[in-house]
Amino acid sequence: MQLYSYISSILEASITNNWGNKIGVSVEGENIESYTLGNGSIKISLIAGNHADEPIGPLLLKKLVNFLGTLHKKHELLQKYTWYIVPHTNPDGEKRNLTWYNYDDKKTDLTSYLINVNRELPGNDIEFGFPIEGEVKALRPENEAVYNFWKNANTSFDLHVSLHGMSATYGPWFLIDQNWINRTQNLRTQCAWQTKNLDYHLFDLDRKGEKGFQRITEGFCTRPDSKNMKSHFLALDDLETAQKFHPSSMESIRSLSKDCLTLVSEMPLFIYPKETRVLQWPDPFLKKWNDQFGSWKSKLITGEITPEQCLIEAKKLKVIPMPWEDQLRLQWQLIVSGIEAVTDNHK
Repeated sequence: MQLYSYISSILEASITNNWGNKIGVSVEGENIESYTLGNGSIKISLIAGNHADEPIGPLLLKKLVNFLGTLHKKHELLQKYTWYIVPHTNPDGEKRNLTWYNYDDKKTDLTSYLINVNRELPGNDIEFGFPIEGEVKALRPENEAVYNFWKNANTSFDLHVSLHGMSATYGPWFLIDQNWINRTQNLRTQCAWQTKNLDYHLFDLDRKGEKGFQRITEGFCTRPDSKNMKSHFLALDDLETAQKFHPSSMESIRSLSKDCLTLVSEMPLFIYPKETRVLQWPDPFLKKWNDQFGSWKSKLITGEITPEQCLIEAKKLKVIPMPWEDQLRLQWQLIVSGIEAVTDNHK
C-alpha cells in the first residue's frame, strides 16, 4: 500500500490518548510526551509545536500516534519503520494559543487569530534552542527533553521532520536539508504535484542565502541555519540578537546522526492571491501583505474595525483560510516523500 494513502485513516484518528511517555516538563510545569512505535530499520523523528502559534503540525502528529497505536505489530508501518514522535514540544505555548483555535476546527478564524495569537521571540524560541553536546547547551527544558529523547533512543536517525506553519502566503513552502538537495528530486516532484493537485500555488521566495534560506526551485528552499542566523545579525552589529540563536532541531539531531535528512514544512493558515513578480529580497509584495495583516490586527485591538468589518475586507481582497485538512495532507506528503527518499538512500 502506498504510504500517502494512509492519510484517510490518519485524518479519522482521534487526538486524545493517555499512553505517552513523559520525557520532561515544560517551563510552566506541563508534561512533554513522546511516542516510540514500530521496530523497523528506517528511523523517523517527527516533532511539532516548536512555534506554538502553528497548530497543524501538532494536530497531524496527535492523530498519527493514535493511528499507529491501533495497528497490529506486524503492520508494514511498524515492521519497516520505527517512529519517534513528540506531537507538541511546547505545551505552555499550546495553552496560550488555544484561545483562538481548537483541534476540531476545519479552518482558522481570521479575527480571533489576529487578536489572540501568541508567539515566542528569539531567545525563547524552541526551534532555535536545541543543544549540541560539548558545544551549546539547551535553551529551555523542552529542548533538553527532546534532545535526550533522541539520544536515549541510541540509534542513527534517517529522517527528521519539524512541522511548521506560516501566518499567510499564497501557497505552501517546503524546506530541505542542503546536504540532501541532490537526493530529493523525487520528493520535490511529489510535494509539488500534491500541492497543485489540491489547487494551490507553491510559495516562491529567494532570500539569496540570508539566514540559510537558499532557493532550490519554485516552492523549495534550504532550511535556516543558526550559524547563518548569527552571522546575519552580527553583520547588522546586533550581538544581542545573534546570541539568542542556538542550533535548530535539524542541526541538533544531525549532531547525533550525521546524514539524517532534515525537512521543514511551512503551511499557511491564510491564503492571499498570487501576483506575478520578479523575485527579490526584501520582497515588496510580501511586505504589502504583512502590513495588511498588521493593520487588521491593530485596528481590531483598538476597536477601529469590528470583526465583521475585518472579514468583509478580507473577502474583498480574496484572503481565505486554508482548510486544515489540506494542510494536514501536505504535511503528510512531505513526511511520506522524506521516508521514500531515505529508503532509496538505503538501497
